[in-house]
Amino acid sequence: MKRGNIIKLIITVILVVAAVFFSIQPLTDSTKGIPLGLDLRGGVHLVLQAEPGKDGAAVTDEDMSKAKAIIEQRINGLGVAEPIIQVDNTRKRVIVELAGITDPDKAVNLLKTTAKLTFRDAQGNILLDGAQLKDAKAGTDTSKGAADYVVHITFTPQGATQFAKITSENIGKQIGIYLDEKMIQNPRVESAIVNGEGQITGYSSLEEAAQYAVILRSGALPVSMSIAEKRQVGALLGADSLNKSMNASLYAVIFIFLFMLVLYRLSGLVANFALVVFGLIVIWCLYAIGTVLTLPGIAGFVLSMGMAVDLNIIIYERIKEEIKLGKSLRAAVDAGFSRAFIAVFDSNITTLFAAAALFLLGSTSIKGFAITLIIGIIASLFTGVTFTRWIMRWIVGINPRLSKSLFGIKGVK
Repeated sequence: MKRGNIIKLIITVILVVAAVFFSIQPLTDSTKGIPLGLDLRGGVHLVLQAEPGKDGAAVTDEDMSKAKAIIEQRINGLGVAEPIIQVDNTRKRVIVELAGITDPDKAVNLLKTTAKLTFRDAQGNILLDGAQLKDAKAGTDTSKGAADYVVHITFTPQGATQFAKITSENIGKQIGIYLDEKMIQNPRVESAIVNGEGQITGYSSLEEAAQYAVILRSGALPVSMSIAEKRQVGALLGADSLNKSMNASLYAVIFIFLFMLVLYRLSGLVANFALVVFGLIVIWCLYAIGTVLTLPGIAGFVLSMGMAVDLNIIIYERIKEEIKLGKSLRAAVDAGFSRAFIAVFDSNITTLFAAAALFLLGSTSIKGFAITLIIGIIASLFTGVTFTRWIMRWIVGINPRLSKSLFGIKGVK
């Protein structure tokens, strides 16, 4: 029995140390690690105001829903991780937060461009519009020698039929390609195009072509958008916030570890070991579900760690009471965990309900705090009630005659 407990303890310690070692690189990777929010990484905060139509038509809630969906598609085309997009139907606004944007002006232009694509004859009559567009991809064309940057467009079956019709009827004539009433190309039709494919040329770089491909792919916004607010959070400000938050969290962890060691000695060492496991569980859960780390999220993590420590304190105080009553260490440990379970379970469950309410009803930043707190509470219940109990039982099983002073009881051997 004693040997089995020693083996279990050694294996557990090795596994936790290995988990910590192999977690450092993936979790701290700047591109594949936990994504940082706007307040930590820097980026841009935009408020896009929907404008009434030229005919005075009011902006509807359906227009706002469509605008949000199209803007989300455009942001996905930019490759921005975890954007925050909200709609204010009362004020007819779309609120966008983009973290890690290196060129905010380009992102702003991409999002607010209406992107209404039309094909027109020489008199300006619309022959075909972008509603029949199926796909748009950036590429290069080397048919004329030097590489030209182009956008390859593909029409839907219905659009392909219409495109074939208008090109066959305008052979030898020019068909203007317009984006938001601005002519971007005016090619001459050499022959009918019946395969439903074409290309738009005239871009200075592949990046520019890719940007236009994104807005054409996502479709035209149902309403025009103007910039009501633009607030840029610099990378330096985000880095400063992250450094201060990390330093504050580090100081808090060091203080907690020292406090537990001084007050509970061997039990405190076990609690600190369990806190390491707690941290691994929380961070890997956040990584697995793709949560964006923000300042409120860090606050939720620190708060849940404090609750995990409080849980251990309640349990250890119960164990100390049982030891003072004259029980053996094994009996004291079992009784301490059993008697403390209801108290710690009730307090954590009520906090869990409060965190769930914040997640369901709160704003975006509050949701980040709530989800971190929820994961932290569940992790603290496991590490405090189950994991710590395993470790304490194994230690007592190895040596049932340990000095009771190792459990923080003064004047008792």
